[in-house]
Formats: sequence, structure tokens, C-alpha cells
Amino acid sequence: MTDIKRFPPAVALITAILVMVVCAGRAQAQALQVRSLLPVEQAQKAAAAAVKQCQKDGYRVSAAVVDPSGVLSVLIRADGAGPHTVESSRRKAYTAASMGRPTQVLADAIAKHPALQGLRDMDDSILILGGGFPIRIGKDIVGGIGVGGSPGSQFDETCARAGLQSIGADLYKPVE
Repeated sequence: MTDIKRFPPAVALITAILVMVVCAGRAQAQALQVRSLLPVEQAQKAAAAAVKQCQKDGYRVSAAVVDPSGVLSVLIRADGAGPHTVESSRRKAYTAASMGRPTQVLADAIAKHPALQGLRDMDDSILILGGGFPIRIGKDIVGGIGVGGSPGSQFDETCARAGLQSIGADLYKPVE
């Protein structure tokens, strides 16, 4: 028979308490993380509203919604939208979510400050053209939305804003 050494009761109690504290901390972190994600039903609603707005305006686009880390949640491509619209909408959504700013704000900043050109090359998924917005609910960025395929960034932005409005997301207000 193997002789099993027992821990003194105080050491066992302290170990048990530490395990409970660590597990409780992880559970709390997971609960907080879950609250900061946009449910897929809301992502679908936002993307559909964006595509619908562009269709109403006469444009065939794609709309993408990503989670806060930039991973694709939903992509809707309108009938007849060009193949390039799929990737441009995803990359605009990714850029807005990861940088926490509308893509047009980033494009304007680069135009005013050429030293910021490096932002375009930080990541292969970054696309700094208008049409992407972070999805903000209260203080939390819960994702990003991007629209690609209209004949100009201002039209993509109008459609993306319609997507944000459809789910009650906060519209971006520039700092004055």
C-alpha cells in the first residue's frame, strides 16, 4: 500500500479557498465577456437593415457584422452584389471594431496626418474606407458593422447607420 501524505487541515483549507476564488474570478470574467457580445439575432437584424437600406437607395452591397475581436458573426450579400463587396464589408467591420472608430474617421485622420499611413498596414484585415462603424451599446463596443459596394463611402455609411439604428446601437458622435 502506498502511504499518502496528508496536508495539514489549514493548508487544505487555504488551497480550497484559493481554488474557489480563482474559479469564481474566471466565471465572473466569462459572464462579463458574454454581456459584451452582440447576440447573433441582433447582428443579423443590423446586417439585414443595412442591406435593405442600400437596396432601397438602389445599391447592391454586402453587410458584415463582427464581434468585438473582429471575428465574423454575420454576412449578408444582396442579390447581384459584386464579389469584392464580401471582403470589403468584412474588413470595414473588422477595422471599426478593432480600432473603436468609424472607418471614415480613420481615413480622414490619415489624410490630415500622413504620418498615420502605417495604420493601413497594421493588419491584413484592416480597410480604411468609409462604411464601417463600431457597434456600441452604452460604453461597450460589442462588435462592428461594415458595408461595401455602393458607389461611394458616404452611401455605405448611410446603410451602415441604418443597421445600427435597427438595433438601437449608439450612433458615433465625433469629438468636437
